[in-house]
Amino acid sequence: MNLLNDNEKQYLLSKIRDVADFPQPGIVFKDITTLLKDSNAFSFLIDHLYNYYKDKDIEFVAGIESRGFIFGAALAYRLKSSFVPIRKKGKLPYTTISEKYALEYGFDEVEIHIDAFDGKDDNPNVLLIDDLIATGGTAKAAIDLINKSGANCSNACFIIDLTFLNGTDLLDKHTDIYSVLEIS
Repeated sequence: MNLLNDNEKQYLLSKIRDVADFPQPGIVFKDITTLLKDSNAFSFLIDHLYNYYKDKDIEFVAGIESRGFIFGAALAYRLKSSFVPIRKKGKLPYTTISEKYALEYGFDEVEIHIDAFDGKDDNPNVLLIDDLIATGGTAKAAIDLINKSGANCSNACFIIDLTFLNGTDLLDKHTDIYSVLEIS
């Protein structure tokens, strides 16, 4: 399990664009599309994640809608694992199970197909992945959903961790967490 050194972290951070006041005033949005369009940076990141997870017996990679799909599908391919999308309510065509989570004003819900983790071992190991963790609500709901489905969310990975929002504090009792980049 190799971690990135400071120069490698700076390289990846330099490929992520800050967009001020998006989606609302006062927010600095971390735009990963600039990293994705740089084939060298994207390959470097996926290679790093592959090397980090290759010996962890990951049978499924579950990506949170929508940017988690990008990283999750690429990493699942490299790991020779299956990919499972975790989507917002009403987006999956077959029978689903769901998990609600609190927002600042109200609730939202994520879903997976009821048979998402069928076909491999009982209680298969799942890596949850997303581009960013902020407060952790969506990720916590996704972990609960994976575990509720009969699988084991053994690891969670985030490309960016906004550490000042303490999202990983909500998760660290439930799974092993790896954040590639931390922004405080």
